[in-house]
Amino acid sequence: MSWFKRENSEYESNSGVEGVEKRVRTEGLWIKCQGCRAVIWKADLEANQNVCPKCQHHFKMGSRQRLDLLLEPGYQTVDGGLRSTDPLNFVDVKPYKQRLRKAQELTGMDDAILNAEGRMGHHDVVVSAMEYSFIGGSMGAVVGETIARAVDRARLGRKPLIVVAASGGARMMEGVVSLMQMAKISTALAQLDDARVPYICVLTDPTTGGVTASFAMLGDLNIAEPGALIGFAGPRVIEQTIRQKLPEGFQRSEFLLEKGFLDAVVHRKQLKEYLIRALDFMRT
Repeated sequence: MSWFKRENSEYESNSGVEGVEKRVRTEGLWIKCQGCRAVIWKADLEANQNVCPKCQHHFKMGSRQRLDLLLEPGYQTVDGGLRSTDPLNFVDVKPYKQRLRKAQELTGMDDAILNAEGRMGHHDVVVSAMEYSFIGGSMGAVVGETIARAVDRARLGRKPLIVVAASGGARMMEGVVSLMQMAKISTALAQLDDARVPYICVLTDPTTGGVTASFAMLGDLNIAEPGALIGFAGPRVIEQTIRQKLPEGFQRSEFLLEKGFLDAVVHRKQLKEYLIRALDFMRT
């Protein structure tokens, strides 16, 4: 009889193969918080701007989500269509070309950056947001050129520039080409400064390597999200080098704010409002 059968089982087997572990149909709909270890329904997390409702841990956000969070509806993405040519024909565990194809399929992006023009409150702005899920948000020739174009747009249009940094550093599969981007972007930002156009950098988890060593720390205002890992080398590398235990919270945004490396640590829910107030002050 039907009442003895579980017709709508919450479990499903893998094609009915014997010995294969059954999986819950809701697999992938829940996520464990890295801060408090609570299990959160993904839809609730996304509705809360990817912030844990219990401990306020800030999860990573994609570049498109960042643009939606900061800009008013109707913004326009610009400077797209640039792709790496793999100048060194680099191969490590797998060919660099293969890594690029996989990242492009996974994210639907050409590289680890998105530029957009739009309005933030009543301000016309240029926003450049990095995508960590694209090869760790690493900075190669395309990322460097795209950010440089954003700087030029801001300077020529006299619009404030906002860069949202999320990166593991320079993309070493492109060798010295990736390192050159540090000087390239820094030079463009010097021209932006000469033109007296505001530049604000928002550092998110993580912001490391050559990105931190260049444009991420050159803002007129440097803001970080709570708990973000920010530094040049990672804490494990530093501990192995100096053979000492690092202080609690070393290289986290609150630690850097205390030491004077940052101007503010701002909760994601207050970030847009904070940026608008900062631009009000800078544009007066």
